[in-house]
Amino acid sequence: MQYLESRLIRQIDAAAVQELGMPGLLLMENAARGVCEVLQSQNPSGRILIACGPGNNGGDGLAVARLLAANGIESEIHLVRAGKSLTADAESNLGFLHRCGILVHEADADTLQIAIGNLACGDWIIDALLGTGIYGTLRSPFREIVETINGSAANVLSIDVPSGLDSDTGNPCGVAVKASVTVTFVASKAGFRFEPAMAFLGRVVVQHIGVPQKWLAGWCAEHGSTEMNAEHERR
Repeated sequence: MQYLESRLIRQIDAAAVQELGMPGLLLMENAARGVCEVLQSQNPSGRILIACGPGNNGGDGLAVARLLAANGIESEIHLVRAGKSLTADAESNLGFLHRCGILVHEADADTLQIAIGNLACGDWIIDALLGTGIYGTLRSPFREIVETINGSAANVLSIDVPSGLDSDTGNPCGVAVKASVTVTFVASKAGFRFEPAMAFLGRVVVQHIGVPQKWLAGWCAEHGSTEMNAEHERR
C-alpha cells in the first residue's frame, strides 16, 4: 500500500467515476460503510454525535448516520454549513435522512459547542467537518468547533483526516482535531508519516471505497506514484 498526496486521492476518486463508471454516491456509501465497521468494532455504548461540514467529508458523516440507523443505532447529527452550499452528494445524503424522518440539526459554532460540552467519556464524536485539501489557518466557525472537540472527554473518530490537519504536510492548520481513531480511505495520506501528525491521528485504519486493488495499483503505477510503504495499519 501507499502514502498518497491528497491531489492523487482526488484524482483516483475522479477516475473511479469517469473510467469505472462508479457514481460518487456509491463511493461515499462505501466510505461510510467502512467508518461504521470501525465504529461498531469499538462497541460504542454511549451517545454518538456526528459533526458534519458542507463538503463530501460531511456527506460521509450524513451517510454514516443513516447506516448506523439501519443497524438500530441512534446518533445526533449536526450540520455546519458555514455559509456554503453542500456538495451534490452531501445534499443527496441529507435528503435521504430527511425522507427517513431522521433529524439533522442545522448548527453553528455556539450550538455545536453546547452539544459537545454535554458529552461524557463513554460517548463518541464523529468528526466529519473537513477533509483533505485544508491548508493555511483554520478559520471560524471550524476553529472554535475543533477546539471544543479537543476539550471534550468523548472519544473521537475522524473521517479520512482529522479536521484541520494538512493531509500532505502533517501539520495542523493552527489547530486540528485530536482523534482517537482516524478512518482514512484508499491509502494513508502523505502527511500521516510525519512526526507532527502523530499527535492528531490516533489509530489509523485504511478502508477501501470499492475500487479493485489491481486497478488501483495499475492507476498509481501509470500516474507515477512512488510513495510506497507497507507499514500503515489495516483493520
